[in-house]
Amino acid sequence: MIPWTLVETATIPGGGEMRLMRRGLEFSIKLDGNELMNSRLSGSEQALATFTCDLIATRARARLLIGGLGMGFTLRAALNKLPQDAHIDVAELVPAVIAWAHGPMAEIFGQSLSDRRVHLHQIDVAAMIAADAATYDAILLDVDNGPDGLSRDGNDALYDLPGLSLAHTALRAGGVLAVWSSAPDPAFTRRLRQAGFGVEEKRVRANGSRGGARHVIWLATRS
Repeated sequence: MIPWTLVETATIPGGGEMRLMRRGLEFSIKLDGNELMNSRLSGSEQALATFTCDLIATRARARLLIGGLGMGFTLRAALNKLPQDAHIDVAELVPAVIAWAHGPMAEIFGQSLSDRRVHLHQIDVAAMIAADAATYDAILLDVDNGPDGLSRDGNDALYDLPGLSLAHTALRAGGVLAVWSSAPDPAFTRRLRQAGFGVEEKRVRANGSRGGARHVIWLATRS
């Protein structure tokens, strides 16, 4: 078996070391001893975009905000579903993740970052959510490991009741807040409802039809 090799390391805001690993054509991003993402396991990240875009398919000039660039699976799935008049903002806090997308992982990203619909921002997605009211048709959050995060305590503010209320305000009427998680979280479902969302919870495989661990996607609609 081909061994894993370390490509680069990066310190994340708030502390902790993120490592980009490679084994042949496979990439892995790890935080300390935990794997945050792997290039072989893309099914649930793609589903995050597919489910969401299906809900807003009839909207002209749809505007999306994706929190977390990762390995670009959610972004590419959204580009495949949305028409040419769409606008996609991608917020990524960690500069190294953006650099890796343009560098060692450029082949995975293909032409997605140069697509004219895509606007990449090095910023905390929470700041973009809080900036304007009624701006987005959908907000997609694949930040940390979901509501029970691993990498930054600051990410918790995205998933608490005040943070969800800000997301509710940032969405247009009928807009969708879609959240990816590695595991179920009944308390988070209750908070979504408290914040004024109608909630649908979906279980999806990490690698789509090819199986893998079961992940969770919440589709929360602003009524």
